[in-house]
Amino acid sequence: MRRSPLRRGLVAVALLTGAGAVAAPAQTTAASGPTATIANVAVAKKRLNVRSGRSAVVRGGVQPAAAGFVASLQVRRNGRWYTIDRDRTGTSGRYTLRDRRRAPMSLPVRVHVRGAADRTRRPLGRLNVYRVALASWYGPGLYGNRTGCGGTLGAGELGVAHKTLPCGTKVTLRHRGRRVRVPVIDRGPYAGAREYDLTAATARKLRFRGHGGILTTR
Repeated sequence: MRRSPLRRGLVAVALLTGAGAVAAPAQTTAASGPTATIANVAVAKKRLNVRSGRSAVVRGGVQPAAAGFVASLQVRRNGRWYTIDRDRTGTSGRYTLRDRRRAPMSLPVRVHVRGAADRTRRPLGRLNVYRVALASWYGPGLYGNRTGCGGTLGAGELGVAHKTLPCGTKVTLRHRGRRVRVPVIDRGPYAGAREYDLTAATARKLRFRGHGGILTTR
């Protein structure tokens, strides 16, 4: 029986492919990457208050769990967000982000997850990298006096005295696991090598007594 030219071509293809039927054409697939839409960025652990030279750590995951999403740890400086570490989520949707800074800093921080179908941001507060400074405190007997920055010192005034930082500069102080962020409101201290003089209200919040080392950044 004679075969038509089309039939002869199909048989030849079958013989070349080693199959009893014509091979189906290959399907073109999209570039590899996440295609699911994430609903939430979870944070399971964060260490954002560290001494200079030690690593800040943020661990978490995307929900629902999906692999291939890029999670970035970002800080905000001068009105712009800068990425300081990245990690790609695994099959469980988890990520781990780390950053080690040698210079003190205190900046807003967030996790930003970018994917093919969604973008989700999770604010985390501030990333504080501290150094040790000598400090003391003052207040009783001076309430009602004018401060070096033009205000009046009161018993409940939160702030610090510093010899050179511009008035109003915010500084973050940490002591015994407690943290406050207060402005420079006065000039001083002028005793020994002390860098900061805390108001009595600030010292109470930190449970700081007498004089000695305190963690600071700004």
